[in-house]
Amino acid sequence: MIERIREPAPPRGIVRWLARLPIYLYQIGLGRLLGSRFLRLKHTGRVSGMPRFTVLEVVDHDSEAGTYIVASGWGERSDWVKNIQADPRVEVEVGGKHFPATARRLSPDAAAQVMLGYGRKHPFALRELAGVMGYRVERDDAAYLALGREVPIFIFKPVRDGTD
Repeated sequence: MIERIREPAPPRGIVRWLARLPIYLYQIGLGRLLGSRFLRLKHTGRVSGMPRFTVLEVVDHDSEAGTYIVASGWGERSDWVKNIQADPRVEVEVGGKHFPATARRLSPDAAAQVMLGYGRKHPFALRELAGVMGYRVERDDAAYLALGREVPIFIFKPVRDGTD
């Protein structure tokens, strides 16, 4: 079972600065300290047209295809979500690798399967992530599937040889 306990809101003040700290690690060349559990996303501001950066937790990775999947902790209101929906061309940096990619939102059913896998692999991290997103989640497969259908989840697919 999942329960909506509040609407997610991006952090403000000192909490916002702390949440953005990983971006600064990447800027000074220490992003690889975060390993492959996090990635830095470079996207284009939908209004400004300027480059924007955010660091996101990786919920799934296919090493053979080179794809990475992330969930939006702040839901639909997140600026990076709005930006990549306006322009899906992004750049990803993770574990010392840097590559151009195309962002695509997963269908609710595909997102549910991703969240199920993540919940089984990282149940405590999933509960924390769900809390950030404004949900209380039971530790069971049905709850993980339900959460995956509620949360915006995106896949970043590398662009190879000018095609995606």
